[in-house]
Amino acid sequence: MIISANILTILTFLPLVGALFVLIVPGNDKIALNNIRRISFVTTGLTFVFSLIMWSMFDASSPGFQFVIDQDWMGDVIGYRMGVDGISILFIVLTTFLMPLIVLSAWGSVKTRVREYMVAFLILETLMIGVFSTLDLAMFYVFFEGGLIPMFLIIGIWGGERRVQASYKFFFYTFVGSVLMLLAIMAMYWQAGTLDIRVLLQTEFSTDMQFWLWIAFFASFAVKLPMWPFHRWLPEAHVEAPTGGSVILAAVLLKMGGYGFLRFSLPMFPDASAYFADFVFILSVAAIIITSLIALVQEDIKKLIAYSSIAHMGFVTMGIFSANIYGVQGAIFQMISHGIISAALFFSVGVIYDRMHTREISAYGGLVERMPRYAAAFMLFTMANVGLPGTSGFVGEFLVLIGIFQVNTWIAFAALFGVILSAAYALWLYRRVIFGVLNKEALKSIMDMDRREMAIIVPLIVLTIFFGFYPAPILDTTVASVEALVSQYQSTVGALPISAVAH
Repeated sequence: MIISANILTILTFLPLVGALFVLIVPGNDKIALNNIRRISFVTTGLTFVFSLIMWSMFDASSPGFQFVIDQDWMGDVIGYRMGVDGISILFIVLTTFLMPLIVLSAWGSVKTRVREYMVAFLILETLMIGVFSTLDLAMFYVFFEGGLIPMFLIIGIWGGERRVQASYKFFFYTFVGSVLMLLAIMAMYWQAGTLDIRVLLQTEFSTDMQFWLWIAFFASFAVKLPMWPFHRWLPEAHVEAPTGGSVILAAVLLKMGGYGFLRFSLPMFPDASAYFADFVFILSVAAIIITSLIALVQEDIKKLIAYSSIAHMGFVTMGIFSANIYGVQGAIFQMISHGIISAALFFSVGVIYDRMHTREISAYGGLVERMPRYAAAFMLFTMANVGLPGTSGFVGEFLVLIGIFQVNTWIAFAALFGVILSAAYALWLYRRVIFGVLNKEALKSIMDMDRREMAIIVPLIVLTIFFGFYPAPILDTTVASVEALVSQYQSTVGALPISAVAH
């Protein structure tokens, strides 16, 4: 009972406790650095275990918030309010699952400022879990924006040659986009007299007010996701970030934008969401097609995968604003699946980057001859990224396409064209890196994945295949909350978004 009542507090702040232990480890020699790595790995591992315990105790048949903590903090304005529903719990599990793998990936590759590196990621984990578990709008903003600081440091200190420029661009874009959201939060408090998300979900704002609030929240979530054309910061941030930074950026931080649309835009501003649905569909199709075409001409592996992430997030926004069961379920599944697959792809890039210290596609070729295990794993993740049936990448895209087809057939056909383009750039990358003649001297002595790298990649392989054949654990967890969300939305604006009436 004690664990059940306080599990969200434990989950949220356990990484901070680990960060404190990391800070007090004496010395900076090899033994001290290994102790720092061990503490970080154990802390993130325990956090993952607690998230699984929470998931096992979660009642998937209930659409409401569970494991709720509600205590006054700053008078009657800001409270320590925590809770999860079927929409948020899986993002917490995804976050805690990836963190031990990120620590493990840095075991041999990060050799400078190891203590600071681990502390930055542990603090970031607390902030990410906070985003998905808080039920106070002010605390959501604090967690949402707070994640900028450790990520800014991760890119700026441990990144590539242009890391400072990339970190400032990342910070500037995401921070400026969120200023309007802060103003909207203040307006909502003046209107409703509370920052309790549970109350705000039941508050009916006027249509005119919804219009401006929707735009303010959209400015923040569209940059975070990112949607086209607010994506300019992402490719450079991915290219310059260390492997762990790229993984957490693609797998979790981008999902905060999609989560924000689900938690706030759709249920709190339903009239405005329906009004702007066509606008979102157009931007989504643009993201899928334009960024896929850009990916086709990339010469940097990480930049290609970064543009691929933007294209996949186009499916997410499309599914969310289709505002039906299939579309929203597909969008959530797509975010979880993309979190696994994108993490796997960036880990895979890290494997060969640690050996060759270059991300240029032209520097590789014929790796299948020297790295057969790597070639097989990279092939699976490439096929999953394309959406091959039997992988988790297929399920989310398929559900989204069903959902959007019910709303707008032209948008659905345009998205299908994007699927073809994704196969083109993904297979082009795989052929250039893995196949061909092994004629570069530097590659003739390259070694296949070691045990540490296999320990990172194998769990991702298992989940990619498992959820491809058996998506029920994800879909069953989200269905009650999604049905409640869609039912509330449709009861307000009608069976289909207003934008769909014209079609």
